[in-house]
Amino acid sequence: MLPVLLALLLVVPKPALAASGGRMGGGSFRASPMPRSYGGGGYGGNYGGGGYSRGYGGGGIGFPFLVPLFGFGGGGLFGFLILMAVVGLVTNALRGGGGGGGALASGQAGPMATYRPDGPVAIAQLQVGLLATARDLQQDLRDLAARADTSTNAGLQRVLQDTTLALLRHPDLWVYASVEVGQVPFAAAESTFNRLSMTERSKLSREVTSNVGGQKLQERSGLAGDADAASDFIAVTLVVASRSRLTLKPLKSDEDLRESLRLLGSVSSTELVALEVIWQPEGAGEVLSTEELLTAYPNLQHL
Repeated sequence: MLPVLLALLLVVPKPALAASGGRMGGGSFRASPMPRSYGGGGYGGNYGGGGYSRGYGGGGIGFPFLVPLFGFGGGGLFGFLILMAVVGLVTNALRGGGGGGGALASGQAGPMATYRPDGPVAIAQLQVGLLATARDLQQDLRDLAARADTSTNAGLQRVLQDTTLALLRHPDLWVYASVEVGQVPFAAAESTFNRLSMTERSKLSREVTSNVGGQKLQERSGLAGDADAASDFIAVTLVVASRSRLTLKPLKSDEDLRESLRLLGSVSSTELVALEVIWQPEGAGEVLSTEELLTAYPNLQHL
């Protein structure tokens, strides 16, 4: 296992700081209050249309579930972080387990914390590279960040819906795109989501516009300058965590991207756990060249 992990670390790209950007989102990974049924000495049945099942009981270490990895464009940083989340959770269980039907904690501290079956959580990351003439899109995102309520699930769902609609309205400017999907145990979902968010935020030189968890920031330099329509780009990233399974196909055409945007935009407020929308550039006069775009976002595929 160790050689494989070292190899993955070596292939993870180190993106350059190309330009400033904007960000909005938020969420809560608190255990869901929705009732769950138990039976036969364990949590039974599938969650979110399938994805894991429990068949453990009796002596030894008890794992609430074992989550398979689903993803596209594998081998990248997204898949690596998803893998690390599952490996880390299993490692912690092995260290702390040792007796019949052990439990994993979900948002609770202490070796005797009780696992609450609120997972797995599906995490999807969709990225789009658009021609920089999509200044209307930047303004749409900027206006949305100025007015959105990111402190509630309903407000976050509106941000997700409006962002996907803004992208859907510019199909003539889509050039590159990628999508990756994974499922992790609920106990590892927050740390995995945060790592993905930090990875994408690290690609920005600074955050000119921000609205996260109800906290807003808008610098005066938020108006972008002129761009070369043929060679300059805008990059938009969506990271979505959902209680329901997200079934997104690899993006091989405009229609695949259109369908993925529709599916993500339809995630309900009760299923949405967390959301991150990041775009760049955002500062005055800043652009992303083709080389900068593909260096910072190596999983992008030409549509």
